Amino acid sequence: MSPNTLTTSIETSFIKEVIRLGKLRLSTSVVFSSVAGYILGFTTFNWTHFILLIIGGITVVAASNALNQMYEKDRDALMNRTKNRPLPLGTLSMRQAWMVSLVLLLIGLSALYYINPMTAYFGALSVVLYAVVYTPLKARTPMAVFVGAFPGAIPYMLGWVAARNDFDIETGTLFAQQFFWQFPHFWAIAWFSYDDYAKAGYYLLPSRHKDRSSQLFIIVYTLWMIAVGVLPAFGITGELTLSPVGAVLVGALGLWVLRQAFALLNDGEDKVARKLMFSSIGYLTGMQIIYIIDRFI
Repeated sequence: MSPNTLTTSIETSFIKEVIRLGKLRLSTSVVFSSVAGYILGFTTFNWTHFILLIIGGITVVAASNALNQMYEKDRDALMNRTKNRPLPLGTLSMRQAWMVSLVLLLIGLSALYYINPMTAYFGALSVVLYAVVYTPLKARTPMAVFVGAFPGAIPYMLGWVAARNDFDIETGTLFAQQFFWQFPHFWAIAWFSYDDYAKAGYYLLPSRHKDRSSQLFIIVYTLWMIAVGVLPAFGITGELTLSPVGAVLVGALGLWVLRQAFALLNDGEDKVARKLMFSSIGYLTGMQIIYIIDRFI
């Protein structure tokens, strides 16, 4: 192998590990919510702001993921689902991870600031809440899930803030929709990953255990998710509206998730929790698409 080929191979490998450190696929899916929020909020479409929102969103989320993995490196090495991440595997050093995360954060916040300072502020807040508050709490209390739902709910409203440079009832509603969605989604993951999480000392179900109490919490928060999902149909959320047909469709998606939540109550098998997790992903994506279509018809 020639020196040039070897150098190219090393560079390619480094880029791949950086992508894995930032969880590019997850970052992209999270940014979909910001894109949906922007499309729902814009009055005059600005391609520059739209592209910067995507770039800023992906890099800020990737930086958060990197900081999270740096803190959890030793615990990640204990779990099957995370032991092959770049840091526990040793394919990236902590120094490299620090450099990557800081560069990504600088790029991301700069892009968001160019749109407007409020967008950058909420982007920075999401990083602080996720990496500095949520991550250390994970091994201490199940309340970490509640704390983590705050940064997790910011991307959807961030798109509206980027479009309007404003925080009002509309942004609060978008925030609430993604906030309550996270509980059935993440608790489903915590259910079927319970034994793996326990290896690292994580007990993230609401009662800390796979029991009826946790199952009931999932049902209750799924009901809240459905309620805020159709709330704009009642004309009390400002310019964020939803037609009766849209409300029926969003409600139907919510009932699909609720059905899976009751299935978990009746049968606590991990495979049922996986179905709940996938249905929650379908709900969030479907809800946002319905809202977008509903705006333009």
